[in-house]
Amino acid sequence: MSFWDRIREPRIVRGALIVLAVLLLTGIAGAGGWAWYRAAETRSRHAFAGVATLAQKLQEPGATAADRDRTIQALEVFIQDHSRSSSIPQAAYRLGNLRYEAGQYGPARGAFELALAKGAAGTLRTLCAVGVAYTWESEKDYARADTAYQATIRTLGPKDFLYEELLTDLARVQELAGNTKAAAETYQRLLREVPDTRRADDIRSRLAAIESRPQP
Repeated sequence: MSFWDRIREPRIVRGALIVLAVLLLTGIAGAGGWAWYRAAETRSRHAFAGVATLAQKLQEPGATAADRDRTIQALEVFIQDHSRSSSIPQAAYRLGNLRYEAGQYGPARGAFELALAKGAAGTLRTLCAVGVAYTWESEKDYARADTAYQATIRTLGPKDFLYEELLTDLARVQELAGNTKAAAETYQRLLREVPDTRRADDIRSRLAAIESRPQP
């Protein structure tokens, strides 16, 4: 039997047809899934634009705590209704900031952590990580704030955005925790790694104040 005769056998023909059908259905499903994702993403971006407008209006004179509460609620609804949107990290970051302003440090931390879990990247990731540290510091949990600041600092370099600010924050937390030796080391590190800092005079004053204290 020749090759062409063999491929004409019913069993082989049926197998080939099944394979073709599976490939066709897979292609249709993939195209349909992609179209659905694009449509959902478009809807979510329109929805987020509306919420972002509310958040922007909070910067205007006359904005009230009630306006902030409404924006918080709108952001929470957006996050719940569009959980797979690429805008979730930005929405969660904004929610974290508003929760923080309202003194709701635990919920604010949860929002920042959600933004990180949903893929916040670049500067947004750094800002969310800093937000987590701020919430611990505001709750006077200086040990966890110290850990959070140091974890963020390890991802940055002296020329990176917020590096200088974070070292200052870390030293402050270490002082508040009574760990003056670590605080002095952090201030010295800041002067060494960012020699042109405009805070040099203030940092030297802090170092002098630490060194003047009686050592335990």
